[in-house]
Amino acid sequence: MGGLTMVGLVIVGIITGTVTSLIGASGVCVVVPALTMWLGMNSHMAIGTSLMVDVITSIVVAGGYFRHGNVRLQASLWITGGSILGAQLGSHWAGLIPDSSLSITFAIVLIISGLVTLRKKNGPQQWEHHRGLHITSKIGQASLLLMIGLGIGIISGLVGAGGGVMILLAIIFVLHYPIHQAVGTSTVIMAITAISSLLGYARQENVNWKAGALIAVGAVIAGLVGSRFANSINEKRLNVIVAGAFVALGCLMIGLRLAK
Repeated sequence: MGGLTMVGLVIVGIITGTVTSLIGASGVCVVVPALTMWLGMNSHMAIGTSLMVDVITSIVVAGGYFRHGNVRLQASLWITGGSILGAQLGSHWAGLIPDSSLSITFAIVLIISGLVTLRKKNGPQQWEHHRGLHITSKIGQASLLLMIGLGIGIISGLVGAGGGVMILLAIIFVLHYPIHQAVGTSTVIMAITAISSLLGYARQENVNWKAGALIAVGAVIAGLVGSRFANSINEKRLNVIVAGAFVALGCLMIGLRLAK
């Protein structure tokens, strides 16, 4: 691995850490295309390596949110439990079904979610009373969150996405957390989900540890800076960043698929 390649991998990590720290999203949309199209790595190895980066970056970013009191895990344990189980199932089934249709569908959901979020003119505070589902039954809410976590985990295991955006949406529209707490909490859950998926890929020897370590260096640096910035800006501005990132990530995923 040449010096230029090593520098390039660190730059990929910086972009990944920025994405994760600002919106709690997996860096799979950055890491996997970079590894497959630039280094010619096979998709399974690229996904496994991306999960390794997700684990490291998410833990670092989550620490920043935790220090600012923006992590609430107790009400999100059902998502976590479901995602761990789903990640094991997904990593076991990886390669059995094509991920192209799944990726396009997820990209469209991202774009729609971003556009809906941008229409909330009064910012995240308005969401506290008007957004999402309002389930009063604790059993009903727990069951819904468990199923959401299971679905997120399966997708994570299949295509390498740590599930951060999907977890973020679930926390916003089901638990109604403020945006800072939603991002911080989703990042913690994403780390746990990614660990579960990573174990599945590692058992199949589909992780490039050296490339992952170089990407993680850049991701950690950007993650530390980005989480500090995200915690310092107001709710409305972060809300706009989240919405814009949803749309951008969705368009990027569709563009990458159509380019193949």
